[in-house]
Amino acid sequence: MKYNPRVNEVVSRIEGIADAHPYRPESLAQGCLQIMKLLSDCLLEITGMDAITLQPAAGAHGEFTGILLARAYHESKGNARKKILIPDSAHGTNPATAAAAGYQVANLKSNAQGMVDIAELERMVDEDTAALMLTNPSTIGVFESEIHKIADILHAKGALLYMDGANMNALVGKVRPGDFGADVMHLNLHKTFSTPHGGGGPGSGPVACKKILEPFLPTPVLTARADGSLGFDYDRPQSVGRVRMFYGNFGMFVRALAYILANGPDGLRQTTEDAVLNANYVRAKLESTFELPFKTQTLHEVVFSDRLQARNGVKTGDMGKRLIDYGFHAYTVSFPMIVPGAMMIEPTESESREELDLLIDALKQIAREAVENPELVQTAPHSTRVRRMDETAAARKPVLRWKGPAENVLVDSAAKDW
Repeated sequence: MKYNPRVNEVVSRIEGIADAHPYRPESLAQGCLQIMKLLSDCLLEITGMDAITLQPAAGAHGEFTGILLARAYHESKGNARKKILIPDSAHGTNPATAAAAGYQVANLKSNAQGMVDIAELERMVDEDTAALMLTNPSTIGVFESEIHKIADILHAKGALLYMDGANMNALVGKVRPGDFGADVMHLNLHKTFSTPHGGGGPGSGPVACKKILEPFLPTPVLTARADGSLGFDYDRPQSVGRVRMFYGNFGMFVRALAYILANGPDGLRQTTEDAVLNANYVRAKLESTFELPFKTQTLHEVVFSDRLQARNGVKTGDMGKRLIDYGFHAYTVSFPMIVPGAMMIEPTESESREELDLLIDALKQIAREAVENPELVQTAPHSTRVRRMDETAAARKPVLRWKGPAENVLVDSAAKDW
């Protein structure tokens, strides 16, 4: 994913920060509260929003919190409404979030450019629509050029625009979601603003919103007292309640703030520009090798298709596994689902041109192998200790605990070759 500066780790381990206990009295935690306040202020400036909660523990958790805010807002108006619109290019967590919040999910088709179909949106939005959950830029890396019109259509019917901020690393310092009509959004601090992103976390998914949703923010809310000190406000009668133990994943706040302050406004803008440049460099070098299903200008990521290679029986998963033999972690395989055989490449701003060229050369070589020796790709990886796993068996009959050599059936059920 993204480069995680060592200074982030140094700062997060400072005495008084690393050992801060959540039950520490507010009077003795002013430094930690200042970190949270400064981070909140920075994120509000970056997003163009009015209020924020740092509680959610990750992106999907932030989505859920944002839709809870939307539901509470509509309930305060006397009608929670029935459905949420979700584009067919959305992250898979979006429909799950809507359903978990008690809404029906209505699928919104994309147009030929991979964007929201405005005519279809106008047809589907009505007084039963609570919100549209929109990833912008989308999962194919395309910015919604008619985002203002999308927001106007929703607002005219009293619906809200929720923005999935997972791809905010393509916008930071260039455009603010609050300025183009978003009412509520989440951020992935562990992606956009660094933090180790492997092994299941921990993450951080703050939710920023416009003024109309502020009364419904999770409790407690960080506030400034009359004497200038900071503290938590629990007296929030319209709040959706607590969504996370204590106040969120504090270590992630420290790392994100360190990253923001180290870069500053110009550095953050440069980071965004470099991420977009890297993705478009990869696109330019590979669009004659792999099918590019959407020709629309891309931002931070580019999505190819395996259609050309599939003629020889080589699929995106095969090429992803073959990349391992070349020393690369696979790109995102088979997502987004609106692109059959998708190959999503998101280099971020971290990679040098030399590293990108190595990846490009590897992918071109794999494309040649798919023509000249498809079986080589279909049976990859060849250089790893463990060869291809039976992914169906691993998903349907997982071995979730170690039972000892005599009882363990992991090798038989999930692996073909060692």
